[in-house]
Amino acid sequence: MKVLVSGKIPDEALALIKREHDLEAHGAERPMEREDLLAAVADKQGLLCMITDRIDKELLDRAPNLKMIANLGVGYDNIDLDAVTAKGILASNTPEVLTDATADLAFALVLAVARRVVEGDKRTRSGKFQYWSPLLFLGRDVYGKTLGIVGLGRIGKAVAKRARGFDMRILYYSRSRLDAAEEDRLQVCYAPLESLLREADIVTLHVPLTPTTYHMIGREQLESMKPGAFLINTSRGPVVDELALVEALKERRIAGAGLDVYEKEPALSPGLMEFDNVVLLPHIGSATVETRTKMALRATENLLTGLRGKRPPDCLNWEEIPGGVSGFERRKY
Repeated sequence: MKVLVSGKIPDEALALIKREHDLEAHGAERPMEREDLLAAVADKQGLLCMITDRIDKELLDRAPNLKMIANLGVGYDNIDLDAVTAKGILASNTPEVLTDATADLAFALVLAVARRVVEGDKRTRSGKFQYWSPLLFLGRDVYGKTLGIVGLGRIGKAVAKRARGFDMRILYYSRSRLDAAEEDRLQVCYAPLESLLREADIVTLHVPLTPTTYHMIGREQLESMKPGAFLINTSRGPVVDELALVEALKERRIAGAGLDVYEKEPALSPGLMEFDNVVLLPHIGSATVETRTKMALRATENLLTGLRGKRPPDCLNWEEIPGGVSGFERRKY
């Protein structure tokens, strides 16, 4: 069959696809232009896509032969899953393999913004570091503070594990509360979102982008945070109302922010770059050699399994395919 890989991925993953199918791969770092993607996918049965690719009705109408879409990322808000499922196409993501890398990055942002690491680096490189002084360049302690985790899934739990090493008090808010035994094991305490925002010294977001989490952190929520608190977002940009965040930073209603994702990525809301107390990263939560390789191999495994007519390990819509599971397995390829 014909397969399109719409982004640059490790050669070892490409080699696995080439063993079974005819491969067309986009070899550039920059995402495919929309029209190029639509043209390239037209005759393909398989698509290994990037989170920057919009998989919608327009694309599906241009690709009548598609049978399997493997998304390179744990988040899949770039995919219209209802439209994909209605056409009998399988879709998958890459959970689990990026949990620790993203949790590491979230905690790196916590430390960077609280201890003014980026500001200090700029100061030193510019030649302005000329003496030590007791009250110069003061940051905030992380050790022993209250961390509020919004969304206690795999990544949220991994962040909690790291926070215990800093002897932090850990509050969490999630759609479903954990049982008491799990809370004790993780050393976390449940709190309604309003209480968490009022009490936490650092708020870190780990929720998927859904209609209910869109602008989950807006003007009202930012106003309820402590003036000395920091906001960390490594989930999805639109979870935060970025214009409201800029306003809160201008009015010094919070102490700073660490962001890896943006509401209209890669564009930044006007004014966001002006703040020294904001650390801005280019969506690198999973960007380690080890993790991105695992992600590519996991996406490839999903792709190849689906094209064989079997259930991919991380299938998002197996039970919802029209005609049922058995109907899909009977299809001839």
